[in-house]
Amino acid sequence: MKKIGTLLLSAVIGSALTLGTYIIVNPGNGKSIKIEHISGSPVVGAAYTIDKKGEIIPLDFTDVAKKVMPAVVHIKSTQVQNVKNYHYRGNSDPFRDFFDDDIFKYFFGPQEQFKSPQPQQRGPQARVGTGSGVIINPEGYIVTNNHVIENADDIEVTLNDNRVFKAKVIGTDPSTDLALIQIKEKDLPSLPLINSDNVEVGEWVMAVGNPFNLNSTVTAGIVSAKGRNINILQDRSAIESFIQTDAAINPGNSGGALVNLQGGLIGINTAIASPTGAYAGYGFAVPSNIVSKVVEDLLKYGMVQRGYLGLMIRNVDGNLAKMKELDVTAGVYVDSIADNSAAGDAGIEVGDIILEVDGAEVKTTSKLLEIIGSHHPGDKVAIKVDRKSKEMDFLVTLRNQEGKEKMFERGTKEILDIIGVELEEVDKETANKLDLVGGLRITKLYPGKLKRQTDVKVGFIITKVDGKTMKTIDDFVNYLENRKGGVMVEGVYEDYPGSYYYAFGL
Repeated sequence: MKKIGTLLLSAVIGSALTLGTYIIVNPGNGKSIKIEHISGSPVVGAAYTIDKKGEIIPLDFTDVAKKVMPAVVHIKSTQVQNVKNYHYRGNSDPFRDFFDDDIFKYFFGPQEQFKSPQPQQRGPQARVGTGSGVIINPEGYIVTNNHVIENADDIEVTLNDNRVFKAKVIGTDPSTDLALIQIKEKDLPSLPLINSDNVEVGEWVMAVGNPFNLNSTVTAGIVSAKGRNINILQDRSAIESFIQTDAAINPGNSGGALVNLQGGLIGINTAIASPTGAYAGYGFAVPSNIVSKVVEDLLKYGMVQRGYLGLMIRNVDGNLAKMKELDVTAGVYVDSIADNSAAGDAGIEVGDIILEVDGAEVKTTSKLLEIIGSHHPGDKVAIKVDRKSKEMDFLVTLRNQEGKEKMFERGTKEILDIIGVELEEVDKETANKLDLVGGLRITKLYPGKLKRQTDVKVGFIITKVDGKTMKTIDDFVNYLENRKGGVMVEGVYEDYPGSYYYAFGL
């Protein structure tokens, strides 16, 4: 093998790492939580390195793998469901059980034509899913995908050394498919998050996870692209700006680590592009900058507080430029402006092309959403637009989804987390139709008191709690914050007759 001098060796390896940390104070318990970051990184490693004899050898991933594997865990989530058998009597239709209510009514007429099925309880049936997670703090904080633990009644974490722990959910963010959980253990190996904006296309990376329940699997590849939007997240506020890699990722890798050759976390593996459901060449990871924002918000506020521009947007490309007679072929085109829009009120208009945000170039909608999504309501951002070939600058104060410049209070979210619900106040039109003075509709259910202790469904409208009328979310929260013991919730479903009652304990 050809030998290489020490001068060239120094140029290949580059400079040392610079480490940094930030401290998050959790208002719920007053404890400080340290998350480590790499603020600067060396030049990208070469494809060859030098052994102790001074000979050129292929790049070796063993040291990085040894560093990363102990911080990647296996997650098993279990959802318990009560399954019923239905037996039909008389002239009931045997095909009834294959259709949901709306489809059945459409094809076969009103349900009243058939006699009601007689349910026969079979008992609880468990649905088990598996995935991966990454320890980001020695005190047991673990980042994973929301879809790995969503609706789970039990979450079990297995460490690289085969120790098993139960985990609790700290918070979730469906809009980025991220979740933060915690196990009761200290002094755990953890991975630092690096600035994913500095990751380069073509850079070597490693994916670490548990595909097909094969624990501690390591694969290697390169960064194939950045800022990918593959329209896989169903949340209406979804932020997709994935890092694309050709490191092999398979089912079970979800929530695992995508790291660089220094062992820094650059992303959380989330999805694959495949016609078969198995690896077909491309995997996608949530960038660490998005992960960092979500983790910080979940720890500080109990929920993700994200700023919004209030715009409908699309990518500028050659076809749009030709159709709209634009002078630019890259950027983000403002298609329409929502009511009470932060950007609209700042002066941005339909037809403007967003070029920069806070000095950072914006060429795609995914990049714009990533940058804006890293800010809170009330933050100010400088936006440069192209308007009819003239560049203009605007200062926009971001708002929340309700069009307000303030952030939500943590206390409100805490009691809703305990109960496991997201609520919205019923509009006047719906209230009048149902002959209600007001109410709170359940829009989402999470693992919590209601889900575990009742069979309440999404869409249920809470009208009273312990006989007290509930018109606003504040009414609900203020009553339950210091409540202990049994609670009786009364309400209705919009499409079903009668009142329903659910009891749970606090």
